[in-house]
Amino acid sequence: MAVTEVILLQRVDHLGQMGDVVKVRPGYARNYLLPQGKAIRANEANRSRFDRERAQLEAQNIKRREEAERLSERMDGLAVVLIRQAGDSGSLYGSVSPRDVSQAVTEAGFTISRQQVSLAHPIKSLGLYEVKVALHPEVVVPVIVNVARSAEEAERQARGEATNPEEEAELAGDEALIEGEIVAEDADAPAAEENNTVA
Repeated sequence: MAVTEVILLQRVDHLGQMGDVVKVRPGYARNYLLPQGKAIRANEANRSRFDRERAQLEAQNIKRREEAERLSERMDGLAVVLIRQAGDSGSLYGSVSPRDVSQAVTEAGFTISRQQVSLAHPIKSLGLYEVKVALHPEVVVPVIVNVARSAEEAERQARGEATNPEEEAELAGDEALIEGEIVAEDADAPAAEENNTVA
C-alpha cells in the first residue's frame, strides 16, 4: 500500500499534533490535508522551512485557539431549529447535512463552514441531535440541532414533549382512559345515592 509522508501544520484528529511527521494514504494527503492547509509534504525543503517557521506557526495556532475558546463560550448552549418536511413516522423527505447545520449556525450569528461540522451520518428523522462543531482542532463545541416540521413542533420538542404521532396517540389514549374512568365513577355515584335513599 502506497503512503505519503506529511508534516502536520496543526493538530489533526486520529493523526497527531502540529509538527508531527505522519504517513497517510496519498489520496487523503492530496484531497484533504494539503488543500486544507493542514499539512505539507515531508521533503527536505519543507522540513527545513517548517523548522524555521515553527515558532511563528505555534504562535498563530495559540492565537487562533484563544479566539476559538472565546467564541465557544459565546456558543455554549446554542440550539438551532431546522424546519423540514417529514412523513407520519417522523422520517424526513431528504436529510439534514453538515451544510444545513452550518447555515443554521451562521444565521444564529456564528459564521462557520460545513467542514467544521462533524456529522457521522446525515440526519434523516425529526428530533433533537447534538452535533459537534470544531471551531479549532483543539476546540470543539456541541450544538443542539432541533429538526421539526414547524416552529411549534420545535418548541414542543425542546420542552421534551411528544411530537411523534404514535407517542401523541398513546398520550391521547391515556388521557381518554383517565377521562373514561372519571366518567364511570361519576355514573356510579348517582346510583349509590339512589340506593341510600331507598334504604
